[in-house]
Amino acid sequence: MTEIVVQVFRFGFLLLLWLFIFAAFRVVRADLFGGRAGRVTAVPPRAATGKKRQRGPKTLVVTAGPLSGTKITLGDQPILIGRADDSTLVLTDDFASSRHARLTNRGGQWYVEDLGSTNGTYLDQQRVQGPLLVNPGQPIRIGQTALELRT
Repeated sequence: MTEIVVQVFRFGFLLLLWLFIFAAFRVVRADLFGGRAGRVTAVPPRAATGKKRQRGPKTLVVTAGPLSGTKITLGDQPILIGRADDSTLVLTDDFASSRHARLTNRGGQWYVEDLGSTNGTYLDQQRVQGPLLVNPGQPIRIGQTALELRT
């Protein structure tokens, strides 16, 4: 009877080990390839081009973390943030994914969007689930790195 119990524990332990390995590979794959594919998020409509552009933030400043003091001049192009070499702002933070977040300009207003990162993106203290409007001075936190839009 005890031999059967030992065999059941061995198979249970083996099953738990394989489940752990499978979960670890899913996390690594999501980090390397940008998270879940096919995820749809609500995007606010773009402002009409005929309207006068609003005055908005002009720079993105890293206020905390390994790249503290780094400034990026904002234009019309989206800003990709992550550990990937082709990101606009390449983070050296271990808690950032390769393609972690994106800042997008829509009619002079900037929106932050999490790109399916493992550890999440936070605007003030709120986790970013879809595109959120970022006001100047609001902290955006990605791991140990904090960013702000400034005028």
